[in-house]
Amino acid sequence: MTGRFEARVALVTGGGRGIGAATAARFAADGARVVISDLDLEPAEAVAAEIRRQGGQALAVACDVTDRTPVESLVERAVKKYGGLDILVTCAGILRDNLIHKMTDSDWDLVVDTHLKGTFLCAQAAQRVMVPARRGRMVFLSSNSALGNRGQVNYSAAKAGIQGMARTLAIELGPFNINVNAVAPGFIETRMTRAVAERTGIDYEDLKRAAAERTPLRRIGRPEDIAGLITFLCSDDASFVTGQTIYATGGPTV
Repeated sequence: MTGRFEARVALVTGGGRGIGAATAARFAADGARVVISDLDLEPAEAVAAEIRRQGGQALAVACDVTDRTPVESLVERAVKKYGGLDILVTCAGILRDNLIHKMTDSDWDLVVDTHLKGTFLCAQAAQRVMVPARRGRMVFLSSNSALGNRGQVNYSAAKAGIQGMARTLAIELGPFNINVNAVAPGFIETRMTRAVAERTGIDYEDLKRAAAERTPLRRIGRPEDIAGLITFLCSDDASFVTGQTIYATGGPTV
């Protein structure tokens, strides 16, 4: 495969499903060598196998992003396998929704550690490779819920923190030609949004129809919609874009 990411190495966490899987596939289609990590190896390997079947290069790695040791090992494996690291995309995430008076310490810790600490650990490990090379792109997955969403104080806080992290790292890493941005999707059809329907007892098809009706484009998002934005931010076309949070919600964000 050849394309705009030819000879570049992209690492995608949470790459076994949903937005992460779509992003990994898009990078591979555009010529990147892709490292796909997920908490469980099986879904990551399924995505990697499909990329290889289509002629691309992909490595699957199981990784718990809340733990520094496996994160650092993940980056080391990427560098050892493909000789460097040009792109980091952090999509690993979980939900533990609840109203604040019902939310447990575990609900809070699991979500904040996975989204916020996990992003921090991955960025810290990746910059150790990117800074000496004086080039790199990082995109962190935030969410429209960063603006506030009932029953998601843990998730909203983590996703808002990711936006602050992207702005700060853009300042710190900019002198080394490293761009750092965040993407904040709205309602995207994924396993996580299906879990929201199950948790609330709403039929998933009804939930999707209601979300589409509230959206100016009159449809909900697909993982491929977000993958296209993420890969744009990692391309040379976005070389002067850094420290931004791009909302992809199918309409204006207020």
